[in-house]
Amino acid sequence: MPMRTGNNAQGAINMIMGISSLVFVPLLAIAIVHFLWALGFNYPVKDQKTLARTVAGFKDIEKMPPRLMSALVGIGVLSAGIWILAMADPAPNLTLTFGGIILAIIFLGRGLIGFTKKWAEITPEEPFRTFDRKFYSPLSIGIGLGTLILVLWRIF
Repeated sequence: MPMRTGNNAQGAINMIMGISSLVFVPLLAIAIVHFLWALGFNYPVKDQKTLARTVAGFKDIEKMPPRLMSALVGIGVLSAGIWILAMADPAPNLTLTFGGIILAIIFLGRGLIGFTKKWAEITPEEPFRTFDRKFYSPLSIGIGLGTLILVLWRIF
């Protein structure tokens, strides 16, 4: 991968840093709420059942998944965000680029799966079903596309 130099290169690097930051911000927010749930908070609703039906949506769900799962998801999402920030570094690094490919696939996959009939059958509870279609899945696709842009910039 070539090292970029000059004014045009600096502009490209600034743009890439902006994209990586824009991708990082929602991931940071997602990680924070997962850490809150791991600590037992019901944010942003009043009780466990409503929270579970809002953010998990699995059929007949009555309570949130185990707190440890929320903590692990928070750690994973925060790690993904930090990785994506690191991808703004213009220095060649195949590990960073390959990891970015994996992250792009994961986020794009999660986003696209959210629009399938099978996923709707697995997660029918409201308001999750509506929120997933309107917010969660599109956000995941956006994160995946932002990550893909960073990968392509690193490759080309």
